[in-house]
Amino acid sequence: MSKKITFEESLGDSDWGLIIDKNGRLKGLFIPEGSDEDDVPESIIQVCVTQFGINPDEFYGPDDEHATLH
Repeated sequence: MSKKITFEESLGDSDWGLIIDKNGRLKGLFIPEGSDEDDVPESIIQVCVTQFGINPDEFYGPDDEHATLH
């Protein structure tokens, strides 16, 4: 029998995590200690925009040089 681990136990010190509810909706983003929402990796932003319909302006200001997503 395998031991269940918590979400946070499964993450390394620098890991990011997406929290998704039973209906497949994004509930939250786990941010590693020492980082903040300004440090979100581009790949996570892409997943949030394409899979969950999140407005990229939630990650970038409307005038941010990285605001164009492909």
